[in-house]
Amino acid sequence: MIYQRMSVGRATLWAILAPYLLLPARLSVDLPLIPPLDKSTIPNLAAYLACLFFKGKHVTLLPKDRMARWLIIIYVASPFITALNNPEPIIAGPIFIKGMALYDALSDVIRQLLFVLPFWLGFAFLRSAKDHEDLLMIVAFAGLLYSLPMFFEVRMSPQLHTWIYGYFPHSFAQQMRDGGFRPVVFMGHGLLVAFFTMTSVIAATALWRIHRKVGFFSGGQATLYLMVLLVFCKSMASLLYALALAPLAAFAKPKNQVRIASAMVLVALIYPALRGWDLFPSEMIHEIATSYSAERAQSYDFRIKNEDMLLDKANQRPYFGWGSWGRNRIYDPVTGRDLSVTDGRWVIVIGQYGWIGLFAEFGLLALTILRCARTLRYCTSKRESIILGSIALILGINLLDLIPNNTMIPWTWLVAGALLGRYEQVFYKQRSQSR
Repeated sequence: MIYQRMSVGRATLWAILAPYLLLPARLSVDLPLIPPLDKSTIPNLAAYLACLFFKGKHVTLLPKDRMARWLIIIYVASPFITALNNPEPIIAGPIFIKGMALYDALSDVIRQLLFVLPFWLGFAFLRSAKDHEDLLMIVAFAGLLYSLPMFFEVRMSPQLHTWIYGYFPHSFAQQMRDGGFRPVVFMGHGLLVAFFTMTSVIAATALWRIHRKVGFFSGGQATLYLMVLLVFCKSMASLLYALALAPLAAFAKPKNQVRIASAMVLVALIYPALRGWDLFPSEMIHEIATSYSAERAQSYDFRIKNEDMLLDKANQRPYFGWGSWGRNRIYDPVTGRDLSVTDGRWVIVIGQYGWIGLFAEFGLLALTILRCARTLRYCTSKRESIILGSIALILGINLLDLIPNNTMIPWTWLVAGALLGRYEQVFYKQRSQSR
């Protein structure tokens, strides 16, 4: 319906974002050969098929940029090698995880293809300055709409997922904070809701700067309202992100916005390397955290110890990892109890697909931001530059947040594809004209 009523760009934005906001969390359909289908894969496939059959649009799979092309190939193909390198089972007490076979190799490749589909869709159909402005508008407008169930759950506790889908997708205790509740709605966890709200704040701030309304609200009114909503989400990290980035989106030069986004990207790339080489000053940070808050220090120490355990196992197969089915996790050799807690996306990827898999995934996302510096040179208006810089900030903080959390969602890939698509459109057009 949305592809019949909207342009292909707007329809794709809604087709990827709306299911993430509305479909049930932690529910999947497991079919033969293909990986389990859930809210992170079904919308991608649906949007791709709609573009292909309803709009008759061809989706380019490989960009012209040579580095991006190789990173995509490695991202899709490396799980095949991972599966072939893990034929033996894992046995820990009563736990038996079968070895990986050709069937699993094909399944993992299909899963990577489904995950990266939004990147290709964004690259193909969100290449213009107007498309990027629509991207910010839809994120901000979706934040305003989503505020209604969010405020309901702040007051009544997270109940909507249980009432509508029949189960609660996570620990209810984790959603209780400061004598109240974090809203969860249909995302699965209050931290994900807070991060989405923070993204909406940045988008609304950018729209306020270019004097664009968000629905019936001015950009400034939408920004203020969403910031108040973010406070009720009770997530310190997302609130700090918003307090740091909203002024940048409102006042900083686009060139500086891209520089700061690039700096966040470099931190996201350097941190795993420092942890892998045991060069990160974990003990010093723990001492600082202890002087600030014993509870924060304990949480940080727990996270670091888990990362150390997972890294030790990952480094037993450093290049292509241990594969899927929980083979990357740590199990008690007697009881079989799972001893690991995987929070950060980076440590999950290293355990499953090794350092090569991490290089492909993080490298591809980082490249789209680093290319923004070139894109800015060919922007034809200040309005376009502001929009590009704000989107770079949004993707940059998303990539940085993959260090402590697993906030990788289809929307992340869609935004990355949109940035690379815009880069290729303006850069190669300019280069062809200069010849």
